[in-house]
Amino acid sequence: MKTSGTSVFSNGLIWFGAAVSIAEIEVGTQLASSATGGRFGTVLLAMLLGHIAGGLLLFGVGLIGAGMRMNGMDCVKVPFGRIGASFFAGANVLQLIGWTAVMIATGAGAAQALLPTVPLWALCVFLGVLVALWIRIGLGNAVKLNTVAMALLFVLSLVLFVRVASGNGGSEVLEAAETPLGFWDIVELSIAMPLSWLPLIADYTKEAERPVPAVFASALVYTITSCWMYGIGLSAAYCLGKTDIGQIMLLAGPGVIGLLIVVFSTVTTTFLDAYSAGESAKSLEPRMPAKWFGVAVCAAGVALAIYGVMDRYLNFLYLIASVFAPMAAVQLVDYFVLHRRSATSVGSMVSILAWAVGFSVYHLCSGTYSPFVAFFPGLEPVFSKIASPFGASLPAMVAAAIVAIALSPFCRNACAGENR
Repeated sequence: MKTSGTSVFSNGLIWFGAAVSIAEIEVGTQLASSATGGRFGTVLLAMLLGHIAGGLLLFGVGLIGAGMRMNGMDCVKVPFGRIGASFFAGANVLQLIGWTAVMIATGAGAAQALLPTVPLWALCVFLGVLVALWIRIGLGNAVKLNTVAMALLFVLSLVLFVRVASGNGGSEVLEAAETPLGFWDIVELSIAMPLSWLPLIADYTKEAERPVPAVFASALVYTITSCWMYGIGLSAAYCLGKTDIGQIMLLAGPGVIGLLIVVFSTVTTTFLDAYSAGESAKSLEPRMPAKWFGVAVCAAGVALAIYGVMDRYLNFLYLIASVFAPMAAVQLVDYFVLHRRSATSVGSMVSILAWAVGFSVYHLCSGTYSPFVAFFPGLEPVFSKIASPFGASLPAMVAAAIVAIALSPFCRNACAGENR
């Protein structure tokens, strides 16, 4: 009997919708305004490098989910065991609630610039209800609706890009940020966005009819489209001299176009966050109704959006990267290098140790941009002296991979002893 699954095309649509995001445009504007010297070419190169690295990680983790036919958090159980997977599932649920709030808050803020008479809380509730309806429709039933939405969103985004790029103000000097970002800081913030999707991609690739092409299409479409969104933000900052997303929408053209972009991009991206929160919750409690949990995540996201969630947006991105970059490194090594397909108690402890080393290295290499410094300012002098000149994600992943590989013989010996 032929089993039904998601096509290559539908997987590409899903990840196009994930990347077309007001939040990604906003990060692009922040990179431009915070970059040292404000050089467009330098910022663009750093952004592209970060996205290529993140896209490769998405491809690798997506292949694991497609190969094992498991959702993201069930795949994590193999290297990290039940306890480790529960930790990452909980962390993933928390980050997805945070992302849901960020997306709704960003979308509502941009929409309010176009509809100034509508209260912010009402716009947050409206967007939250739309996302909840999208979740209830489900992946399989939403294919045709998703196709129409993505086609419209593509056209609208193209119109926005053309209008932004043709704007005036390119010769203006952007106001310098209080803490300017260097080249590798921009790389970090570009990697952080695809890193936040790493625990989610297997939730969709596990259903693919043709796993490898579907994973390739997912990673490629997301990477290209995310670069495009960042590019719109960069262009808006340099060509319009604006970094406020609401003002960008107003200056880009008729309000209806901007409003449609806000609504569709918020719904299609936030849907993935809330839906995958339900999938992660099932790893913690198999009887959890995933769709209803996703609706509950929408409600929590709306509440956080109304009460303010954007003050520590960049620190939020850094924290996500610090958790999931070393997790991905251990997972990739375990699957592609060590070829483990089942969990062992010793292997799980080694994987958790490798992740802890990578997590620690990330924050040490982050310097003053570590979220620890944001919450504990007294640590700034210490962290500033040991910051890595090559960012934090790469050293963290290398450190976690080295520990996992170096201790793998110990795992094999322990397993051999158990089997005697």
